[in-house]
Amino acid sequence: MRGLKGKIAIITGAAGGIGKATALRFAEEGANIVVADFADGSGTVQEAEAKGVKAVYVKVDVTSEEQAKAMVAKAIEVFGKVDVLINNAGITKDAMMRKMTKDAWDAVIGVNLTGVFNCTSAVLPYLLEQKSGVVLTTSSIVGIYGNLGQTNYAASKWGVIGMTKSWAKEMAKNGLRFNCVAPGFIGTEMVKKIPEQVLNEKIIVKIPQGRLGEPEEIAAAFAFLASDDAKYINGTVLSVDGAGTL
Repeated sequence: MRGLKGKIAIITGAAGGIGKATALRFAEEGANIVVADFADGSGTVQEAEAKGVKAVYVKVDVTSEEQAKAMVAKAIEVFGKVDVLINNAGITKDAMMRKMTKDAWDAVIGVNLTGVFNCTSAVLPYLLEQKSGVVLTTSSIVGIYGNLGQTNYAASKWGVIGMTKSWAKEMAKNGLRFNCVAPGFIGTEMVKKIPEQVLNEKIIVKIPQGRLGEPEEIAAAFAFLASDDAKYINGTVLSVDGAGTL
């Protein structure tokens, strides 16, 4: 246990993948969970509550300022406070720059960047009032190093790093912490859709540990950063990538 028992965590994109793994890891450590997702998160709620905590699903489109505020209001209504926000909701719409459409750009920036702004803005008044709280955001190694065919995704994931560092500078004195986790290639459903030959010959071969990461390994990083073990870590980016960026 890392001191998460009794904490209240909002996790966006928690219906599946990294978000679901994170919700279940937090539940294992005793945190109560707001499962926030545009997709149905009832399955995550059931699995979390089977671990002995309370969980609630809130349907949210993070691109909507109003829905982000309603999400936080629901958390306050049910649990009375929020201790941790994990901005994990994200999408991809990949294309080489010469073929990327404005619609694809707007969609990815809307969810991955503006969505983080909306959710953080919604929870911030409560965190400032209680003079404590942790906001963690899923970035990506793509946001640090770029990637072919992912101009929009890379821009959004670099953008959340910039916001995170700015927020840490602004509000560390208020008792708040802001950090990012930058996953490498993780074995989510999205990554598993990549053709096996491409996965083996173009991606895994470049990872020194010789495998994809697991969603649970990203969840462990979030659990650490949300805990008091990380109480002097603020404004940083933790890469979890199997040495894939060396």
